[in-house]
Amino acid sequence: MIGTGDTWLIYNGASGSHDEARLEALVEGLTAAGRPPARVIDCKDDTPDADAANTAGLSLIVIHGGDGTLSRTIGKLEGFGGAVLPLPGGTFNLLARQIFGERDPLEIVDLLGSGGLTTRRRTCIRGEGVLALSELLAGPGAKWADVREEMREANLTEVIAKGWDAAATSTVGPMVALAEPPSGREDGYAGLRLCPTAQGIEIEGYAAEGLGDYLQQGIAILKRDFREGPHDELGLAPRVSCRSLDGAPVPLMVDGERSEGGSQLTFSLDTLDCDLLGPADER
Repeated sequence: MIGTGDTWLIYNGASGSHDEARLEALVEGLTAAGRPPARVIDCKDDTPDADAANTAGLSLIVIHGGDGTLSRTIGKLEGFGGAVLPLPGGTFNLLARQIFGERDPLEIVDLLGSGGLTTRRRTCIRGEGVLALSELLAGPGAKWADVREEMREANLTEVIAKGWDAAATSTVGPMVALAEPPSGREDGYAGLRLCPTAQGIEIEGYAAEGLGDYLQQGIAILKRDFREGPHDELGLAPRVSCRSLDGAPVPLMVDGERSEGGSQLTFSLDTLDCDLLGPADER
């Protein structure tokens, strides 16, 4: 159940996918659904945390943005006593697609108005200073995210040129090996992709040559994705440890956002301390 307190709508005005007309339509849709936003907040200016949301007596926070925006904002809302509705508003929208499939934001808001949503607690991945709601990529392949951001406004020629360079530079090292559970290639991977599931952390390994070949083919460049490339299925585990084979810091891509980790990293499956809304008939 969703409480009767106020609703806030948070969006990312700095996103390349932001659309003022879509934002206005969301406000209208939420109003029609009986949840008129008391505040509409651009997260580049202000992002409330759980304390602020609880103090304001909110019952619903709606977030429209890409995976990075959703991850950052929801991470700050752990401990919030209300519900959070994540709406797709970015490039990949992994979290929103996992929850709502291919529904667009206005379809999801319609479900809210018809009572077709319910709260649930999702699994997540935690590490030192890391919270991943959809996926985490550890290894030099994570540098692809840097190029992807630079290419948001590029033309096709620049996309291919920069993407080719990314393929060459992001897969040469330091390779990352899976230490726990002991599995995969001894010479490591250009990317270890970790995804939280109810059964455990799903582990995939992208070898340097495979990821490089895939990017150079232009498939991932045009899609701005690598996930369909060749990879090793390395199983499920509640805890994952990996290490840089040459002791260097490990590049990370966490829910689409770039960061850097130590030379040895450990991640664990956990439950997010925040209620997210999803379709009531798709448990």
